[in-house]
Amino acid sequence: MPSLPVPAFIPASCIDVAGSGTHSGMSQQQAGATPEERAELDREDEEERELIRPPDVNQESNRSATRLELFFDLAFVLFVARCADILAEDETWVGALRFTAVLAIGWWAWASSTLYANRFDTDDAVFRLITLLGMAGVVGMAASADKLDATTSRWFAIAYVLLRVVLIVGYLRAWRSVPDARRTIRPYLLAHCAGAAVWVISLAVPTPARYVLWGIGVAVDLLGPTLAARLEDGIPLHMEHLPERFGLFVILVLGESVAAAVTGVHDGGWKPSVVVTGALALLIAAAVWWSYFDLSGGVAKRRLLQEGHDRTRQGVHDFYVYVHLPVAISLAAVAVGLEHAIVHGADAHLSASTRSVLGIGLGVYLATAALIQAVLARQFRAVLLWPGAGVVLVPLVCLIDLSPPILLALVAVIMVGGVMTGIAQHRAGEIRTAKT
Repeated sequence: MPSLPVPAFIPASCIDVAGSGTHSGMSQQQAGATPEERAELDREDEEERELIRPPDVNQESNRSATRLELFFDLAFVLFVARCADILAEDETWVGALRFTAVLAIGWWAWASSTLYANRFDTDDAVFRLITLLGMAGVVGMAASADKLDATTSRWFAIAYVLLRVVLIVGYLRAWRSVPDARRTIRPYLLAHCAGAAVWVISLAVPTPARYVLWGIGVAVDLLGPTLAARLEDGIPLHMEHLPERFGLFVILVLGESVAAAVTGVHDGGWKPSVVVTGALALLIAAAVWWSYFDLSGGVAKRRLLQEGHDRTRQGVHDFYVYVHLPVAISLAAVAVGLEHAIVHGADAHLSASTRSVLGIGLGVYLATAALIQAVLARQFRAVLLWPGAGVVLVPLVCLIDLSPPILLALVAVIMVGGVMTGIAQHRAGEIRTAKT
């Protein structure tokens, strides 16, 4: 059969000669790799063949979040969304307290899992299986978070205990495999066991006393990392991995504001004023993102990297971890306020409760960002200008009874102006950051 002419626009390199195109392409890629690169690929392939690998302390350079960690975070996306529903359905002080308490429990479940993986993630079959089991616990917490009655709260507690058991199993593996880390592991192991025991006891206690035991259990749990950070010869955290993981959780919570824009515009019927309000809400969310990752988050990462890997008694690591709790709670509240503002974008006024949620949420976030910069960088004068001014201006604006588009426009002007101020301070050398 005569061969067909090859069109002129097809490169010669794309022609499969003698049916060997695919194999030839692979050979060319392998030939292009250096011996060191091929050796590294072979090492990775050999490592992946080992289904079970004993835990070891993770201190390799340039470590980033794994695909399993990102998959694990997906369950927390759902959890944060269900917590936001609590506040969205009840914008009173009672609803705000329930929202804060439940989200704080979920945040600590995520943070404590992250602290374990930061040091001892082997990404082997055992680690993957216990992580996926813990993910099932997060799903259970998410499914029951917005209605914690006498029955559903039991499922919430069981799901949380499952997460504690998974974490305890992980630390027991590390205890067995890394003798040098046992002094560091001991406070975590004791605190998680004691905290889990309190939660198990809560199953036999009626509400609302059950919720009091939950708070005690989490408080006991928190003692683990606090005590471990004060050991003279403790195993340090991985300083590159830590800010990346907490930054990803901030992205996760900021996603609620993006979802709020989608839901708000849809439920608001695409009215012009609703669309404008939705666009302004996205602008506010973008300003918060820029403010965190280029300013306060960058300042925090710089301090962590300056601390290095071998000093754990400075209190910096503890502060960095715990200060992200108000960041997460405030940004989730902001998403609720933005969604309600968009839905009612065509109304003449916005309810006082929605304005309070939005104003307090942004105010707490900006106050926390200011605290991060003041404590970790000691940039007090720069902090007073921004985000310090925003801590006062945003809640004041939200006190005014305005239409949703005008209110969000004023808030957006303050937030964008604050970001521009921070950028100017950074360029002038008043703020020093690390790339996040």
